Amino acid sequence: MAEREYVDFATVRDLLLDANERRGDLSYEQKMALGHAEWAASENRGGIKTDKEVFRGLRDALMENEKLSAHPEICAKLAELHPMVVADVRVVVASKRIAMDTPEIEEIITIIRRHVL
Repeated sequence: MAEREYVDFATVRDLLLDANERRGDLSYEQKMALGHAEWAASENRGGIKTDKEVFRGLRDALMENEKLSAHPEICAKLAELHPMVVADVRVVVASKRIAMDTPEIEEIITIIRRHVL
């Protein structure tokens, strides 16, 4: 299986804007995706604007965590969502049934805060 690349909403937005510029038009689905990516990358979603470099750095830092390293998709989701409370991190890691206690989750939140704030 080919290795997947996980990107943030700002990258998706930029890729779709570039495609629109080159082609002059986007399909209906691409226009809907562009609208969602513009909203998701803005400060309107959670109060923190998505930045490509912050996303990459945070994703890479989260990949260094022993329990998260086997789940790059979870690292990418955490890097995109910037959860700042234990309950929000639990929701994301629960999707892959990753068992983490509260101190481990607080360590993840500390990493997120270091990169985002």
